[in-house]
Amino acid sequence: MAAGNDGASKPEDDDPFGYLYADGQAAGAQPPGQGGGYGYPGPAAQPGVPRTSYNQVRTVGERQYGQGGPGGHAPHGQVPHQPAYGQPHPQYAAPETYPGGAQTRQSPIPSQRGGSGRGPNTRGLLLGAIAVVAVVVIGITVAVLNNNGGNGETGGTAGGKPTGGSTQVQEAPSTQPSAEETPAELPQQDAATLKLGGSALLAKDIKGAEGADGAYVTGFNAIGSSATWQTEVPEAGTYKMEVRYAIPAKDANATVTVNGKANTNPMNLKNFIGSSDPNWEKNWQTTWSQVSLQKGQNTIKLSCEQGNQCDVIFDWVKISNL
Repeated sequence: MAAGNDGASKPEDDDPFGYLYADGQAAGAQPPGQGGGYGYPGPAAQPGVPRTSYNQVRTVGERQYGQGGPGGHAPHGQVPHQPAYGQPHPQYAAPETYPGGAQTRQSPIPSQRGGSGRGPNTRGLLLGAIAVVAVVVIGITVAVLNNNGGNGETGGTAGGKPTGGSTQVQEAPSTQPSAEETPAELPQQDAATLKLGGSALLAKDIKGAEGADGAYVTGFNAIGSSATWQTEVPEAGTYKMEVRYAIPAKDANATVTVNGKANTNPMNLKNFIGSSDPNWEKNWQTTWSQVSLQKGQNTIKLSCEQGNQCDVIFDWVKISNL
């Protein structure tokens, strides 16, 4: 290709909008669709000379959809139809606006329940919290009133003052006997109050006796010696006869007679504490034996009979339940 034979203009001299200006029109610039391109006309095609520009740029707004002639282009030299203000452009029209288009329905956007579209329902949450607090306060109040009610020592008062406007009624003490009988106190007698027989007598020289003035029954180590007392019980039955005694660190026993009938087994007055000191005052201890008593008054005798070991002194005697 010969130098300088590259047409009236170069690609960089093309101005696709030259036809819009007076100097461009004077230079022969053509609008789109004329002469096969934009801008200033190039040299006529010459055999063996290649083209120097391949720009086929379309002007802005040339391609329109649904407008003008075939392919959506307006006829040459005519301005494409523009939709009226406020009407949707066919390019952006909804499908249902086209002939035969499917009818669609817009679903409303769900709003927050009770919140008027402004976020969570804070008023409902606040009311719920207030209700919970009120229930708790009422429950505590009821519990306090119940704890301070009629079951307490204050007789239906809280803090020593009447509650709830209640009236406190005081009842006069009843003169009628109680339906529940108070258990009768079973008798206990000091040795000094017993009726002595044989060689038995009272003494006070050995310490540790619990009877009146420290008196006790001694002289019991001879056959025929005895100590007798009268006692009453509320019901007939088997009871314990307890005695407090002292021995010189060796076993002893005695015969028990109830209402004139001697018990088969003697009362055991053994050295239960295991003492080896014969000093009497260091060997005080207690034991008991079963006796069958009748309701009301009974006569009980503790005696030294044939076969008994009677080296013993007595402090007191007592009847108790088994």
